[in-house]
Amino acid sequence: MLQKRPLRVRRQPVRLVRERSALLSPHSRRPLPVGLCSATNGCGGSAVLTIEQAPRPRADGQAAAEQGVAGLSVRRLGSALAILGLLLLSGSGASAFELFGFKLFEDQSEIDADAVIGDPQSYLATLETSAPGDIESAIRNASAVLKDQATPASGAAGLIAKARSDYRRILAALYNQGHFGGTISILVGGKEAANLPPDTSLPDPVAVVLRVNPGPLFRFGSVRLAPAAPPASDEGDRVDTPDSVGFGAGLVARATVINKAEQLALEAWRQQGYAEAAVARSDVVADHATNTVDVTITIAPGRRATVGEVSVSGTARMDPEFVARMTDLHAGDEYDPDDIKRAEKRLARLDVFRAMRVEAAGAIGSDGVLPFDVVVEEQPERRFGIGATYSTIDGLGLEGFHLWRNLFGRAERLRLDAKVAGINWPVNSSEFDYAFGGTFTKPGFLNPDNDLVAAIAAERTVLPAYTETSASARVGMTQYLNDQLTLDGSLYYERSLFEDDYGERNFSLAGLTGGLIWDARDDATDPAAGFYVNVTAEPFYEFYYGNAAFRTTAEVRGYLRLLGDDKLVLAGRAKVGALVGPPIDETPPDRLFFAGGGGSVRGYAYRGIGVEQPDGTVTGGRYLVEGSLEARYRVTSDIGVVAFIDGGYVAADTFAGLDQLRVGVGAGLRYYTGLGPLRLDVAVPLNKRRGDPDYGIYLGIGQAF
Repeated sequence: MLQKRPLRVRRQPVRLVRERSALLSPHSRRPLPVGLCSATNGCGGSAVLTIEQAPRPRADGQAAAEQGVAGLSVRRLGSALAILGLLLLSGSGASAFELFGFKLFEDQSEIDADAVIGDPQSYLATLETSAPGDIESAIRNASAVLKDQATPASGAAGLIAKARSDYRRILAALYNQGHFGGTISILVGGKEAANLPPDTSLPDPVAVVLRVNPGPLFRFGSVRLAPAAPPASDEGDRVDTPDSVGFGAGLVARATVINKAEQLALEAWRQQGYAEAAVARSDVVADHATNTVDVTITIAPGRRATVGEVSVSGTARMDPEFVARMTDLHAGDEYDPDDIKRAEKRLARLDVFRAMRVEAAGAIGSDGVLPFDVVVEEQPERRFGIGATYSTIDGLGLEGFHLWRNLFGRAERLRLDAKVAGINWPVNSSEFDYAFGGTFTKPGFLNPDNDLVAAIAAERTVLPAYTETSASARVGMTQYLNDQLTLDGSLYYERSLFEDDYGERNFSLAGLTGGLIWDARDDATDPAAGFYVNVTAEPFYEFYYGNAAFRTTAEVRGYLRLLGDDKLVLAGRAKVGALVGPPIDETPPDRLFFAGGGGSVRGYAYRGIGVEQPDGTVTGGRYLVEGSLEARYRVTSDIGVVAFIDGGYVAADTFAGLDQLRVGVGAGLRYYTGLGPLRLDVAVPLNKRRGDPDYGIYLGIGQAF
């Protein structure tokens, strides 16, 4: 039984490892050396955990020799029990656990046991607790014994090691819920896991009982965090205050809140240009007599910094001067951590580097200048890819690409694409779709956030409404306004031949395209929160008929997380479009609006929804309205199910009534991979017309929208 009693510690020094960024350089990925510490005195009263660090650590993470190290000390303070004493068990070695971001007292026997591969050991685990629902959920989520019981452990030693590690996991969960006076007992075969040697013989299966009494709820008593950063004059430099995360007197004393408060305090200083701001000292005192936790955090802001020289290392074929330019870091500018993040995102967008980082190249000089180093590792110059799509309506599609990176040393890219689609049985090559194209991209054309893009394409598309053969060329630019907003525009010329109900018609077009994308999704392939907006505008002139036209679309997608861990997500999509200009019979069909297909209204053929003619044929329309609503439920970490309804409407001139609205409903499976979810959807048309399919099956990668 884990009891509230004086702290028991190892007699030899123990390495203290800070795993959160309070002991990390703001730039370097390496942890600062924090030295060794020993805790040899018992604590009959309440305990104070003291974390001390040199006021001004060097940004390169090598400060121990010159500036001192951190230390841990535990002191008697009175009549309350030590908060660290909750973990240690009589007759057992100390076990590793984390407290306020620190890993303490690592038990090597647990590591050794995990390395032993023995006969599978089955077990039946139960939880006995008086904790309320939210605390019980936290315990269950923390316990490896409870979560992994469907999979046998690696022998008795593996199960005992897993049970021992659960002490610290559950303890951390209780601390994070504000319970610092709980007791934990884990019985394996009726005996306390902490007292079982790894070579214990256990029945198969063995009963494992976890008994957890969370104890009283602790609240913050006195909280002090000083010195505070000066108020930010720039809106972009403002940081939430520590009380916004629950760091305040009288609030529940969650261990994670203390770490969040530290990080907010440091970020506030760094946003003001203090690149080496660090936590100098943290005093955390839990008083079991009053069920309160007193916290004092001392910040060492260091010197205010300006950006110095930017050097580049690790390049092979890339021009180092170009890499430095693409960071958009300028000597003399005030240090801003947001500028460092944006620099790394620009370098990642080049698609040339396997890895990259922008880090301080030394300490802040006496003149306040902080130099930076861009460390990169280049990827192979070429990349190949293949893909496939399938639906029972549109058939099989195959595609591939060949990408050349860094053609001339400044991240220039050339991508060639080829696609064949519409492959059905029996095979009829005259019904195939073909597409070939090449795209050249030159990053950093006008500025580091600007790309020059030139492309050519040729295609043949066979659809129920028309057959198109075309060739086109375009040149334009893309401007990345910020992390979420992208603006693009281009000039294009296109020649095309269409075969449809109007016969064979030639078109020759020249025009402008412009678009604005606002992407605030949390993930591009599997979004669970946020939104996506795409607005396009296209004025063009058609030379054969001498007509001018204007086409525009607007699409909005939204995502709402209804249950935690992306368990249940509600997704919605709406799109509208309009075309102003010549009559339909003098307009290229691909500029008219259609709906239907896997990315539109599932259950109908691709571009199979349009304006119905008296003879039953379908043509495109001037106006489009379509939308989707989808519920996504994650059954396991790998498997998910969805239910959806799609609707689409295309009009020639005016709204003709709801009888022209086409609706499809269906369900699907998702298999989650590192590249995104694999998608299988089955849909049926609710108000099918003559010639519409009975159902549609769609396979792809990524969510439908």
